[in-house]
Amino acid sequence: MYQPIRQHVGRLRALAVAPSLVAGLLALNAVTPGLQAQEATPTPTPGTVQVEPHASRWDYPKTLNLPEGSKSHIVQKGDTLWDLANKYLGNPYAWPQIWELNQWIKDPHWIYPGDPIVIDLARSVATAASVPQDVTDLQPDNRPSGLTVVQRPELAFSFQDFIQLPFLAPEGAAAHYKSQGAFRITGNKHSERSYLGEGETVYTTGGTEQGVKQGDRFVILRTVTTKLRSPRGGKQPLGDVIQQIGVLRVVTPMAKGSVAIIERCMDSVQIGDHLVRFTEPANIPMQLRKDTGDPVKLASDPAMVVFGRDSRIDTASGDQIIIDRGSNSGLKVGDVLLAVRSKSFPVSEEANKKDKATETTTHYLGQAMVIRVEPGSSTCRVLRSEEEIRMGDLLTR
Repeated sequence: MYQPIRQHVGRLRALAVAPSLVAGLLALNAVTPGLQAQEATPTPTPGTVQVEPHASRWDYPKTLNLPEGSKSHIVQKGDTLWDLANKYLGNPYAWPQIWELNQWIKDPHWIYPGDPIVIDLARSVATAASVPQDVTDLQPDNRPSGLTVVQRPELAFSFQDFIQLPFLAPEGAAAHYKSQGAFRITGNKHSERSYLGEGETVYTTGGTEQGVKQGDRFVILRTVTTKLRSPRGGKQPLGDVIQQIGVLRVVTPMAKGSVAIIERCMDSVQIGDHLVRFTEPANIPMQLRKDTGDPVKLASDPAMVVFGRDSRIDTASGDQIIIDRGSNSGLKVGDVLLAVRSKSFPVSEEANKKDKATETTTHYLGQAMVIRVEPGSSTCRVLRSEEEIRMGDLLTR
């Protein structure tokens, strides 16, 4: 349903970085031609530097006291620690040296435009020839481990998964928003724009009278499906599907409303989207099951896939799905389920279809991990898939 919109704002699903790909230490925005205008030969700039206020996920220093031989760099669109190490130190593999001096950056994958970076130019590498041969010959996927190398496990669930997570509200979207005390986006700085992206200014309901403070973060929500019906049948709908769109940060709270910056989004943000309080999600390391041989033994009450993101019929690795079993069935966040499809086949040669005897078996489709649980439903992220997972397929423990 929203695929064209995501293409318009540049959806970044490919940001899931394998632990060995240091070159994927991405800033939050795409590279722009203006980045090429940066100085070619850095020069030290000792002294005190005041940092302009800006939207960032990190608690950046407001004043920099630069030691002799150091330089400050203000992050621009497209910057990465990998690229900054190559530019200032002459060696992209030296990015941990920059991170070491800027420990307020909690995750080197994310540096934000406007963030201040301190770089010790004494650590620079004058020429590629001065880099040991066993380093210059390395590719990002076969670097040795060591104290200066950040070893990151493959994640089954990360922040970028969180901000595009769908979930089922059985009571209906309106009742859910009311129960959460949700605010709304009512306008934006550039009123002619219908679809908004990262870094843009928006206006919201909810101000100091409602307890909103400067720096507060909110998850942006949107209703994407109403009265979802189960493939199992039944007269009553399962509920409404709500999609998490992104996160914004309040920069100027007023009495009854606030000015905010869209901090991160994987889909376009729109006027009318709802806002609920943000809680930092936990990353969950990948843990795959090995009992994947056919036929797959089904639990007594397997879950069924009832929704695929963007109402897609087929889903694959990395996609998020909703199933019709939740905490009432004993499911919890972190459970890894096997996706299974039943298959009937004939075991007789009767010509009449009615008289043909059949047997039913199951075969393995993939694995999915529970990432959000409601009493009667759960959201899962597909970890691995050998073939497409469809609405109506089963998930079992």
